[in-house]
Amino acid sequence: MAVRGPEAEDFLQRMLSNDVAQAPCDALLLTPKGRIIAPLRVLRRGDGDFLLLTEPGLGETVRGTLLRARFAAKCEIEREEHTSILVWDGNFARAEEQLDAAVAATAEQDELERARIEAGIPAWGKEIDETILPAEAGLDRTHISFTKGCYPGQEPIARLHYRGHANRALRVLRMDARAGAELRYGDKVVGRVTSAVPGVALAYVRSEVPQDAELELGG
Repeated sequence: MAVRGPEAEDFLQRMLSNDVAQAPCDALLLTPKGRIIAPLRVLRRGDGDFLLLTEPGLGETVRGTLLRARFAAKCEIEREEHTSILVWDGNFARAEEQLDAAVAATAEQDELERARIEAGIPAWGKEIDETILPAEAGLDRTHISFTKGCYPGQEPIARLHYRGHANRALRVLRMDARAGAELRYGDKVVGRVTSAVPGVALAYVRSEVPQDAELELGG
């Protein structure tokens, strides 16, 4: 999504969770209650010219949300199409997305999924949706600025950050599992698997469960 115009930066600062003056950066578009509408990658292409990258299927959601909030802001919001390729060197946490690059793919989809899970990177529709709080998925560490100005959802996000903690957190588990499986610690259900490949899984687990706990699959 292209956002262009003399007030594009000011508008995005008021709408997104991260400091777009520091672009490129990751950010979130949130509801007033701090729930995730869409994860974004913000690129600055020039003065008053930003490109927002989001997940497949969320483009019109992002565009519609921004248009409804634009009011008199002097900027245009237009959809664009690009090809995208992900490059990483074995550490998925340092992966780089390149747009419109003439590079042939060398990794299979299952390799990409394993690298993502092992790095603990949440994916839309699996670990992230409109029911997830950013802190639960660890996105408060990567997608949110706690020093910038106001944006939709800032109050509940800041309140949780400074006065409390998320009741559950995304963790990497060494086990064979399937997405949707319950996790037990002793006689209690403490979590749910969200993504899995042979030998490793991602799951939301209650915060009070020790990091070195041995969990069992429910059923």
